[in-house]
Amino acid sequence: MSRNRYGGFGEDSYTTVNGNGGYGSPIRETDDYDPYGNDYGDRYGTPPIPTNSAPATRNQYSRSRRAPESKAEKEIGVVLEHIKSDWPAMCENDCLPVHVALQLLDTSSVGRAHEYRQFEKTHRYLQESLKAIVHEHHQGFNSSIGTFHKIQSSIHASQKRVRTLKESLGQSKASLATTDPELKKLATASQSYDDLIHTLSEIEDLRLVPDQLEARISEKRFLTAVDILQTALRRIRVPALDKIGALNDLRSYLTNQETALTDILIEELHDHLYLKSPYCQERWQALAKEQGALGRDKSDKAVVRPFYEVLDTMDLTEQIVEEPSRNPEADTFYYIELVVESLNKLGRLESAVNTIKQRLPVELFGIVNETNTEVDQKHPSSLRGGIANSQGNQAFGARENSVRADVIYDLLWTLYAKFEAIAESHRVFHDVVKAIIRREGVTNSSALLGGFRELWNLYQNEIRSLLHNYVTTDADVYQFNSSPKLGGSKQVSKRETLFQFADADSKSIQMTTEYQELEGIIRAAVPGLMSGRKPGADGRKLPGRMDSTVERHGSRRIASTAFDSKNGVIGAHKSLVEPSVFNMSLLLPPTLGFLQRLKIIVPPGSDLVTSTLTSFLDNFLLNVFLPQLDETLGKLSDSVFEESDSFQQDPHWSKVARRPVFKGTSAFFALITAFCRMLDTIPHDQALSQLIITQMMRYYDRCYDWFRSLVSRVRDSDGTTLKLSASLAQGPGDIHDTLQKLWTSEEADRQLLEKETGLLILQTNETPMTLDNIIQDRETISSLCVLYTSMKWLAIKIDQLRHITRNDADSTRTSAKPTTKRWTLLNDATRAQDDQAPVYLPMTQETVVAFDSIVSSYQELAGTVLLTLHMEARCQIIHSLAIALSPESAPYVLEQEVKDPDPKILSLNADLVAYDETIVQFLREKEISFIRTGLGLLIDSYLVTNAGMVQAMNANGCGRMQLNIFVLQQNIKNIESDVELERAARFFDLFMLGPDAVVQQAKEDKESGHGGKELFSYDELKTLVELCYSEKLASPERGISSVAKRGMGEHLLQLSEYMWQS
Repeated sequence: MSRNRYGGFGEDSYTTVNGNGGYGSPIRETDDYDPYGNDYGDRYGTPPIPTNSAPATRNQYSRSRRAPESKAEKEIGVVLEHIKSDWPAMCENDCLPVHVALQLLDTSSVGRAHEYRQFEKTHRYLQESLKAIVHEHHQGFNSSIGTFHKIQSSIHASQKRVRTLKESLGQSKASLATTDPELKKLATASQSYDDLIHTLSEIEDLRLVPDQLEARISEKRFLTAVDILQTALRRIRVPALDKIGALNDLRSYLTNQETALTDILIEELHDHLYLKSPYCQERWQALAKEQGALGRDKSDKAVVRPFYEVLDTMDLTEQIVEEPSRNPEADTFYYIELVVESLNKLGRLESAVNTIKQRLPVELFGIVNETNTEVDQKHPSSLRGGIANSQGNQAFGARENSVRADVIYDLLWTLYAKFEAIAESHRVFHDVVKAIIRREGVTNSSALLGGFRELWNLYQNEIRSLLHNYVTTDADVYQFNSSPKLGGSKQVSKRETLFQFADADSKSIQMTTEYQELEGIIRAAVPGLMSGRKPGADGRKLPGRMDSTVERHGSRRIASTAFDSKNGVIGAHKSLVEPSVFNMSLLLPPTLGFLQRLKIIVPPGSDLVTSTLTSFLDNFLLNVFLPQLDETLGKLSDSVFEESDSFQQDPHWSKVARRPVFKGTSAFFALITAFCRMLDTIPHDQALSQLIITQMMRYYDRCYDWFRSLVSRVRDSDGTTLKLSASLAQGPGDIHDTLQKLWTSEEADRQLLEKETGLLILQTNETPMTLDNIIQDRETISSLCVLYTSMKWLAIKIDQLRHITRNDADSTRTSAKPTTKRWTLLNDATRAQDDQAPVYLPMTQETVVAFDSIVSSYQELAGTVLLTLHMEARCQIIHSLAIALSPESAPYVLEQEVKDPDPKILSLNADLVAYDETIVQFLREKEISFIRTGLGLLIDSYLVTNAGMVQAMNANGCGRMQLNIFVLQQNIKNIESDVELERAARFFDLFMLGPDAVVQQAKEDKESGHGGKELFSYDELKTLVELCYSEKLASPERGISSVAKRGMGEHLLQLSEYMWQS
């Protein structure tokens, strides 16, 4: 509620009405006012109550626009201000007069009875002010009453005029409803003339339909053609034209033309679905070139619009609109949509779908054969060499790999590019049909939308056939070379074909004349069918329909498709390269690439699940590839194992290893590497890795058998008995454990060497060695050395193939569900051809246990061979020394001095030198040092420990023994550095000094201590004392032998006193 200038409210009963809604202009709370009316007429005067300048400015502006206030207005304003200041309760909206009256009657200190007279005075002043206002504005009240009467008179006059107009309209309506016979006759005649003119116009329009229809068909504007044809049929079938006999021919023509146009549309759709049109070539060639089939140079790669962009730009929600200015065939997908919409408008869509399904198997087979022939001509057999007729179980060389890769890649990328283009066309066809069904609300749509599954089934069969033909080697040789018809008997295959369209010469004069006549007949019967000779909208001259049909069904399809119409059999495809499991690494990458791209093409919501597109590969892997790989790997391994020179030194070992290895070992690892490289390019499967591990185990068994054949001594009913060195090397026993510690110790351990020597001497003393315990053939030693290096090299190389993968797919497990994800995990296909790329054998945590066991087996066999070589040198030394100490072969009681060493010692020296040369030739420095270290200690210890084998010795015999020791020492220095046969030389020097020197030596050893270890043991010195008296004890004179016994007893007693005293 707004306030007036004087603090009153616009709704108050004391306000007067003027043009602004009150008797006074409204006032704001911030306006200046004089509560007692003093000096209020001065607008610029200073009011008694100071206020801000801004409200004064606004008040100035508002006063300038209004007329000056009258005296009555000023008085009423003063009264209101007085009431507002003295009686503020009366100005409130919720004022209660009773409450104010009670206050005026209240004579108490809180009441206002003393103000009652002032209240009456204010009331009279207010009444007088109101009367002044009424007197001042009574003229305005009088004029408003006259204006009201004028408005009321104008309304009454308007009502009278409306009633008059209504009566006039009623009279006009009655006049128009009156009938006139003349007008009715004129209207009937006019209608008859109009019908006649319309009929003549219809006949004239129908007469032009054939030319229009032929022109639209020639221009490939099929939607317009269908509209023209259907409109003409609808117009010619009206009852008004049924009785006109002149239209019978035209009526028959249009009816036949409906069938002809349907055939034309189906044929056009078929041409673009199966790449028969020249406009379809560009897309599949671009797809093939993009994948590298038509050229390795990516710089000239054709630019082709991705298919998902094509789908995004297609608007199928509304019917397509033809564009007369463009060539519709230039865009295959637009053309397919145009043809399908035309067929639907013609009402023949279902028959077209059925026709396409029926042609699909033969057409796809023809495309495969056509592509096969193209690639075969591009890569003739003369350039491929003898690959096509070689054995299928070999690992190909670099040249053969390159040729195979070129041929297979060219074939598959070209074929899959065509398959992809066909699938894209079928996807567009499917989407257009689906949009039509949705738009028209067709209920039974399964018959129209099931074509894509049929296409995929045929793709699957063709892919499976290709994989089978190029992987399996059990195919028929006749089929491989000549590709006869499948399912036909030999008599059928030998039948001579009497006639084929492909054999006809389409360019001969007679054939050309016949074609021209036939073309004229067809043009007359079915206009538009032979209009293909006209150039397209893009200026490209298209072949005539008949020419293209003959060419297509003649040279292109019939010649390439071995289809027997009588037997209903489709022939087999010719293989361009030899079938081999190694082709799998070349076949899978293009195949999986195609299947991945096909997932994008598969229409969503169809009955074909994209995740199952690779499920047939699981069946192929388990039932075809895995058995074939097992067979091939087994045959190739057998060829390596069974070669006569497989355990001969590889002449080219320096190219693969630092030390010589067997030819079979390098060949086996090359085979394993080739298979691992192939497996690295195909999806991982533990069954494939297990096959390779199995062959590794077979090769270990083969090498172990070879080792046993080298170290076998005799063969009896209990089995094979090994030679002593191999038996000790294989263990178990203290000698084997000591050898293991010696090999694993970083430096030569004297205590271990002495322990080994002592145990070996003790073993040979208990069981004397025979000649058959010695490896006498030097070639056997060489073979053992190469076996060691081969096993060591193979273990290291195979261990480098170790690779743990998380992919635990195993097709041999019946309980495992086949996973489709593995068919997407592919490495670069070129790695199979790159010899420098790292090679791995992918395994799971379960499979790697067997793999590690194989590597450990190779390491253990290599360790066994090395220990055998270590022990063999010592066994030969012991055997030779045993013969040299034997009195039967070398007596040491000589009558004269001998200046030549024992022949067995010379033979031992020669054997040790030859043995050392062999191990130096094949083994590393570490292994050589392991075999050499301890030989001198063995000789030194054996000559001292087994000196009792001599039985009898004199000074000349001792001289011969010292000569043998010197010769052995000089020879062993060339083998083992810093070796001195000190104990043996000192032992027999004591013999020359006599038994007293022996006792003295024992006394000195006891006194010096030598760190608690004597130079000679009691048994050794006792044997020496016995040798000192051996010649006299053997004397035939009784006195000499008796004296010798007493002397020997005394010296032995002294020896025992010195040796056993604490």
